[in-house]
Amino acid sequence: MNHKIAPATIARTAALALALTNQVLSATGHAMLPIESAQLEQLVSTGLTVAAALISWWKNNSFTPEAIEADDYFCKLKEHK
Repeated sequence: MNHKIAPATIARTAALALALTNQVLSATGHAMLPIESAQLEQLVSTGLTVAAALISWWKNNSFTPEAIEADDYFCKLKEHK
């Protein structure tokens, strides 16, 4: 049994955390991105948040040992088809 969290799961979660942090900072007036125009900064920030959220939502992000084990089992079932 492999109980390691996949690197892609960690990367997607980190991207989502960064985008959400940037969104909160932007909403409170603390620009994380060094852009002069506030409207452009807001558009970029919102775009990053939406992209990270959609990717994280779409993919199966297994963190618990039980979920990782279930993923392994599912992969083995797919291989036997």
